[in-house]
Amino acid sequence: MEQAQILLTNDDGIQSPGLWAAAEALSQLGFVHVVAPREQSSGTGRSLPITSDGLIHEHWMTVNGKSWKVYAVGGTPAQAVLHGMLEILPRIPDLVVSGINYGENLGTGVTISGTVGAALEASSLGVPALAISLETEVHQHLSYSDEVDFSSAGYFTRFFGHLLLTRRMPDDVLVLKVDIPCDATPDTPWEMTRLSRTRYYVPVPPERLAWDTPALVGYRQMGDPAQDDPDTDVYALRVKRVVAVTPLSLDLTSRVDLQAFENSLRLDFPANR
Repeated sequence: MEQAQILLTNDDGIQSPGLWAAAEALSQLGFVHVVAPREQSSGTGRSLPITSDGLIHEHWMTVNGKSWKVYAVGGTPAQAVLHGMLEILPRIPDLVVSGINYGENLGTGVTISGTVGAALEASSLGVPALAISLETEVHQHLSYSDEVDFSSAGYFTRFFGHLLLTRRMPDDVLVLKVDIPCDATPDTPWEMTRLSRTRYYVPVPPERLAWDTPALVGYRQMGDPAQDDPDTDVYALRVKRVVAVTPLSLDLTSRVDLQAFENSLRLDFPANR
């Protein structure tokens, strides 16, 4: 039987320990092709900016005594997926995995996440995709902190990777978004959740004295996660301390009765303009 072909990427960059924890875990399921952004690319969503140079550099890296041929791409995680599928891999992969991310990706901010964006890009091309993130402290998000233990996250990466390789998902389940508590073990339960409608990472203004000083909008975590609905990814991870598994779709259509909504608009604006 042909070995499964797995494309692995992330948004923290080719040097990320989370990426390599995922590579080690997934190597038990098939041949892992590591194609990741050359640089830290958090917060890039599914973007395909024309300013990316698209350069691809081959590297050999030694991780846990094992040598890996990897590809660093000058672009976003979504662009890394495209270059991997169109130029690097010998064929379309059986699975695309994005992660393991430094920091949970919960609530409405998932459209900002480069981790989720890469998985959505793969899913748009018909490939099963997994976006996997580990809860960390905010100050660790853009780091390669060696204080973060990815062992349990690696276990769940392999577990859900195996599910996606062996089970056919429903038509509208294009990505499995998996968020793992920082204190999880392989025995931690997992639950199916829906995406919270809250802004999990709340934007905060830059700290600067003048607008001509370079600065970025910062963020902090939301207030009390216990105020969220019990069936959401936020509540599952932050309150129940279980692994939150959220099926995602690219269909962003509002869940309303379209005809009833149209009729209500026409009552107020009957002219067809």
